[in-house]
Parts: sequence; C-alpha cells; structure tokens
Amino acid sequence: MFYAIISEDKPNTLEQRMAARPAHLERLIALKDEGRLLIAGPHPAIDSEDPGPAGFTGSLVVAEFNSLESAQEWASDDPYLHQGVYERVVVKPYKKVLP
Repeated sequence: MFYAIISEDKPNTLEQRMAARPAHLERLIALKDEGRLLIAGPHPAIDSEDPGPAGFTGSLVVAEFNSLESAQEWASDDPYLHQGVYERVVVKPYKKVLP
C-alpha cells in the first residue's frame, strides 16, 4: 500500500536542509530504484520553483511500504529529521486514484 509522508520544516532551517540533502536524496533514490516511490518533493516557501533564501516549508513523499509501521520507521530515519529540519512528520495511508 502507498503511504503519504507529510513533513513540515522548522523555521530558518534551510542551511541544515541543504547539508542533509544528499543523504535525504540517496534514500529516495533507493525507493525509486526498488519501484516503490510514487512522488517526492519539497514545498517551496514562496510561489517559485526555486525559492532561493526563502527556502522550503516541508516535504511530501508518497511511497509503497508493507505497513503503516514500516512507513513510519522509514520516515523516522530521515536525515532531515536527524539534522533538525523537520518540526513535524505525519504518515498516512494513501490510496492512488488518478491518473
């Protein structure tokens, strides 16, 4: 089943986010290579693909896991969480309808 991992950044954590980004992307690429990643990306803090110093307000990952517990375990090991970027992480079951 798919699970949505919805994360909210703490204010003023762009520097920590950028430092942890390579490790964060490595985990997402592993999910993609396993055929389990549906979508992933950040939420820009402003209406722009490249928000510059405004940074981001959080991230969304939708991926396939065996259970809610395994999705939560995966989310709890995110480098952004370890580096103090994320203030809050919510994991919910997700049902893909379209496309």
